[in-house]
Amino acid sequence: MMNRTMRMARRALGTWRCAATMLGLAVLVAWVSAVWGASPGDVPEKVHDSVIAGTWYPGDESVLRRDVESYLAAIPDRAPGGRLVALIVPHAGYRYSGQVAAHAYKLLQKEKFSTVVVIAPSHHALFPGVSIYDQGGMRTPLGVMPLDRDLVTALERRDERIRYRPEAYSREHSLEIQLPFLQVVQPGIGLVPLVMGDQDWASCERLANTISECIRGKSVLVVASTDLSHFHPYERAKSLDQVVLDHVGALDAKGLHQSIAASRCEACGAGPMVTAMLVARKLGATTGQVLNYANSGDVTGDRSRVVGYMAAALQAGPAARQATAGADIQANAAKPEVSPAVNAAAPTRVGTHLGVTAAEKKRLHQIARQSIEARLCGDNPPKLGNLTATLKEPRGAFVTLKKHGELRGCIGHIVGTKPLAETVAEMAEAAAFLDRRFSPVTAAEFPELEIEISALTPLERISDVGVIQVGTHGIVLRQGGHSGLLLPQVATEYGWDRTTFLEQTCRKAGLPRDAWKDSNSEIYIFSAEVF
Repeated sequence: MMNRTMRMARRALGTWRCAATMLGLAVLVAWVSAVWGASPGDVPEKVHDSVIAGTWYPGDESVLRRDVESYLAAIPDRAPGGRLVALIVPHAGYRYSGQVAAHAYKLLQKEKFSTVVVIAPSHHALFPGVSIYDQGGMRTPLGVMPLDRDLVTALERRDERIRYRPEAYSREHSLEIQLPFLQVVQPGIGLVPLVMGDQDWASCERLANTISECIRGKSVLVVASTDLSHFHPYERAKSLDQVVLDHVGALDAKGLHQSIAASRCEACGAGPMVTAMLVARKLGATTGQVLNYANSGDVTGDRSRVVGYMAAALQAGPAARQATAGADIQANAAKPEVSPAVNAAAPTRVGTHLGVTAAEKKRLHQIARQSIEARLCGDNPPKLGNLTATLKEPRGAFVTLKKHGELRGCIGHIVGTKPLAETVAEMAEAAAFLDRRFSPVTAAEFPELEIEISALTPLERISDVGVIQVGTHGIVLRQGGHSGLLLPQVATEYGWDRTTFLEQTCRKAGLPRDAWKDSNSEIYIFSAEVF
């Protein structure tokens, strides 16, 4: 009797335990579904929590959103330069590079994407290939950015070197720093987070091929995360960074990689940047548009050891050919010092038309003249108020001064991060007082000065000199540490043919006349509206 009673008790206890276990599992599944939005058959995601909130950017949601929105609000609306394919953005703390990054992310307020592929460099972990975070979304104070699971899986299946490596995300800032901007300008966008362990040319090509094959025809934006030179004096940093800006403006991925390998420039995210440029080319991009450049010295005032920052857009379509490029770096001596012998058969119109109206041209001439006059009188530069949208666009420009038809000074920025009006003001003053070939302009000769302004289009690297059109294109030629530039109107004024134009550009660079034939020479073309 006692044994029978014990057996019945054990059965009852077992039934109770089974029921309790089932009840616990049901509660657990319900909790998972509520928290993760998953069905009972799904596996919970492992959301990555930010490791930089509260340091690299504010940890408070309202403060972070306010800061990002204020950076964006400070950037004027910009007309599309073509179909946007990729962005290149800096990754320093928001205090240092947030305003520069906003120039790129501002474009996303008018163009929507379903997914963004963020490519970042690894600063701390060493690993082969590329790490992809496939565990779940990534959290910032603004919420969780969800993964584009389909694209993550497609990349992993196509390339075995793209794998999740947890060490890549334990301390890395270069990827996470991009997320709050994306959350503000593209809420709900899907994320594919990549961190490059290898940044050699072969790795960049391999990753670019994989990405382009997986996203072709889809609404996907590529974002490359990089800073430029590190811890050089201010002017040295600008010189190094100019090399990067020129390559990006010409969408010249190979040239950029070679320049970095030869230590002609620096970028901690060189691999992501080169990869994004390669992807952009494969997806139809025709030009790079450098939107803004600055360095930490512009923010802190300490110019002894600075870090460079750039925002750029890589674009496709006919409109991109006339998109504004930008870099606040100076080039001078664009014109020969001898007087031109004008060929009567030369075209009367030089360059291209950028849409600058007659009234805007008049205003720019006034700004140029007032800037020179202010320097002569010891006054502050004139204030540039009530500017049209065209005059606010960042654009490279040259200002040429003549006196009685003779060259008196010529200096400009090849590409420009500053508004056209501001660039003209600065270059007019520089042409009058900083062109080393001439003594500074005096007050006595000021009334006799003739001013010519050239508003520039972006640089485009070429491999076939046959595309150069005399009267339309200017030329930049580089080889090693040598560089020479001649404006479009120079060839017309001298009556040169294409070959002579190339030879004279070589001479301007301090190279032999036939250096343009050398495979080591880099040749770029651009055009200008001259007035």
